[in-house]
Amino acid sequence: MVHYSCDLCQRRLHAQRDVRYVVKIDVSPAFEPMAIGDSDDDQENLYEVNELLEQLQDADGNLSDETSSIIQYDLCAECRKKFLKDPLGRDVLKQFDFSKN
Repeated sequence: MVHYSCDLCQRRLHAQRDVRYVVKIDVSPAFEPMAIGDSDDDQENLYEVNELLEQLQDADGNLSDETSSIIQYDLCAECRKKFLKDPLGRDVLKQFDFSKN
């Protein structure tokens, strides 16, 4: 049997009585699409794309961390409400008074 717990408050979530919410965060580089007619030669574009892919690959042939990644969290109903109010955690950072060293 699979057991779930809230990734924020660590409360155990029971399948029969608790609603489990899944938060998926997709972090990927933003590429601006090229306008049609900006390039003189499609072959030149293919060469540039190939160079970019080679730069992103590490020694093992895997794409580096600069590509997209998906993170998934399970939340209880209370933590879901907190997350939706401040998904980037900005309010938490405002609570700390850091010195200007």
